[in-house]
Amino acid sequence: MKYYYLLENIILESKPNAKIKSFKEFYINFFKTKLEFSDSYIPYEMNKPSYFGYLNVILPKNVKNRKYVNTKEGKIKLLHTIAHIEYSAIDLALDSCLRFKNMPMEFYEDWLEVANDEVRHFLMIENLLHDLGSYYGSMDVHDSLFEAMKKTPDLLSRMAVVPRYLEANGLEQNPKIMDKLNSNPDDFNKKILNVLEIILEEEVDHVKKGDKWFKFECNRLNLDSETTYFKILEKIFPGSTQKKHNLNVDLRRQAGFSCNELKILTKNYDCN
Repeated sequence: MKYYYLLENIILESKPNAKIKSFKEFYINFFKTKLEFSDSYIPYEMNKPSYFGYLNVILPKNVKNRKYVNTKEGKIKLLHTIAHIEYSAIDLALDSCLRFKNMPMEFYEDWLEVANDEVRHFLMIENLLHDLGSYYGSMDVHDSLFEAMKKTPDLLSRMAVVPRYLEANGLEQNPKIMDKLNSNPDDFNKKILNVLEIILEEEVDHVKKGDKWFKFECNRLNLDSETTYFKILEKIFPGSTQKKHNLNVDLRRQAGFSCNELKILTKNYDCN
């Protein structure tokens, strides 16, 4: 099984159904087949997202605000937004499995497991879109997550930014959406809530995996993990560490954030 070349083809596949079918076959064979990790393999250049040409990509500032809990159109907008996050996260996880060579096998197992979770999340959301008579691709999308991938071509910054910053932000945003859905508890909102509860629980594990491999790389490079984390965030998202946020500190602690990190990032946090 030529690990890198098969995985690259999956990442670059533009059509969701074909990508997911190929990944599922790859994931099954990953555990059954002898792998060939070619030392000569050079990762593809990150020029444009795999969905470019399949979806209509616009600037993030041009994405319309979504007021989503009361109308069918609002529910579709919400679900399409989440579907795009989950679909983008598939490529992000797979790219880590492809781009970062000579890592322990556990690293590849972890991020293929994350990709498998993201596939399942995407399909659950896509099914809800279909229930509303819509589909993934019916609305404009932005490529912010792809841009974050481009800005983090090394393992250290990738683990800091994608799981420990972007996905960790979901530990706050997901419950906010759930609260709004709970304020309008119709039958379909309950279906959305059931899916979001699954995604939230598994997001904690994804952030925890990112925390593990971020600290692995810090140890390997003899770097202080806390200082390094904030330096990377400031480099890629200037000002992001200067703001004080209302964080889900319990879930972040479960995912590996230190007491000192949470003191810096959140308001009035007491470790005791």
